[in-house]
Order: sequence, then structure tokens, then C-alpha cells
Amino acid sequence: MHDELKAAIRDVPDFPIKGILFRDITPLLRDGRLFRKAVDTVADRHAGKGIKAVVGIDARGFIFAGAVAYKLGVGMVPVRKKGKLPWKTVVTSYTLEYGSETSEMHVDAINKGDKVVIVDDLLATGGTAMAAAQLVKQLGGEIAEIDFLIELSALKGRERLRDYPLFSAVQY
Repeated sequence: MHDELKAAIRDVPDFPIKGILFRDITPLLRDGRLFRKAVDTVADRHAGKGIKAVVGIDARGFIFAGAVAYKLGVGMVPVRKKGKLPWKTVVTSYTLEYGSETSEMHVDAINKGDKVVIVDDLLATGGTAMAAAQLVKQLGGEIAEIDFLIELSALKGRERLRDYPLFSAVQY
């Protein structure tokens, strides 16, 4: 079903470090029809289901989360790397495929009981998405689903996120 999306994703070997095969979404983003298809694939899953916000993960997740939020008519909440948000935050740290990171979200970004969707471009080991889920939970939000454009199945991120409903449009 999503072969057309997969065909538009470019493989870039040894980026950002040697041994990593980077899945480059910029060709898909450049094609308005395919970008719309990618956004619709995620947004249509949640239409009419009481979603209060879409949580987008820094940085490419912002591209899809903003568009999904717009289509659903709800707000978009950024999860940023530490030190990038200007106000009071909740914070969590995690490991990813090639290092560690700390993420944060504003303390007033989600209200207790808000039903949210977390959106990112790629699921690898699941560390970044798990951090976003922890931030949502710290604020009392309910995670309806965690959605990705791409899933790198061999890295088993789905297993790390097994406590949450998960969707990915394209799998490698």
C-alpha cells in the first residue's frame, strides 16, 4: 500500500557516522503529492477520535506532526533537545543508536487526560519515542498511538514501545 512512499525514500550510507544507513525523507518531502499521502496516512487514522494534540519529536518529526495536527485541527506540541525550549519544562534522558540525548517539553504543553498522538519520521531503537512517551505521561497525557513514517524493524524499536499502540507506514 505504501510502496510509493518507500520508493521515494533515499538511502544514504555512512551518515551521520560510518556504518549507519540513513533513510533520507527529503525526496518524499519535495513531492507534494507524496508528502500529502504520508501526512494523510497518519492523520486519517485519528480523525474523529478525540485527539487533543499531536506531539512532534525534534527535528524531522516536527514536519509530519505539524501537518498532522493541522489536518486534525488540534495543536502541535514539540519535544525538543535539552536547552531549546524557553520556558519551564519536564525532562527525560535516553539512549539512541549512536549516543545519548536529553529531551524536554513545556510543563503546560499537555493537560491531564489529554489524548495525544506522538509522531516522528523514523523508528529505530525506540529511545527517542520512549522519551516523548515518558514526557507525555509525566504531564498526565494519554497516548492514543505512536506513529512513524519509517520503521527500521531490525533495530527492534517496536519491542521497546510494546506498551503503546504503534503504527509505521513503511518498514525496512
